[in-house]
Amino acid sequence: MKTFNRPVRVLVAKVGLDGHDRGAKVIATSLRDAGMEVIYTGLRQTPEMVVHAALQEDVDAIGISILSGAHMTVFPKIIQLMKEMDLGDVLLTGGGIIPERDQKTLNEMGVGKLFAPGTPTKEITEYIKNWALKNRNF
Repeated sequence: MKTFNRPVRVLVAKVGLDGHDRGAKVIATSLRDAGMEVIYTGLRQTPEMVVHAALQEDVDAIGISILSGAHMTVFPKIIQLMKEMDLGDVLLTGGGIIPERDQKTLNEMGVGKLFAPGTPTKEITEYIKNWALKNRNF
């Protein structure tokens, strides 16, 4: 069975004017508690800032927390930038208030699983760990 030779590295970000970061901080702490290295970018990031940080930090996954309703703008822009910067092997996941029909559309664009408020943190950490084991080179 494949195992990790290093911690999984995850960038957690809040994009746009959404100023509610409690959930993002809870997720970041849960990922750290599960043994991952977490880079939290803070509030009011642009998609460009997020993708540049992901490239600089050599992350395995990017987690976007979004409650503002801008998910159909933010996620496609980040996917586009990730492709331009050759980050196709990095997981883009996230959570927040995202209707199911939009989740399906985003998944079809290449976004990973999206999590609703109240999802157990263990489910999120297991998803990221399992994805990294299958898709990243450790």
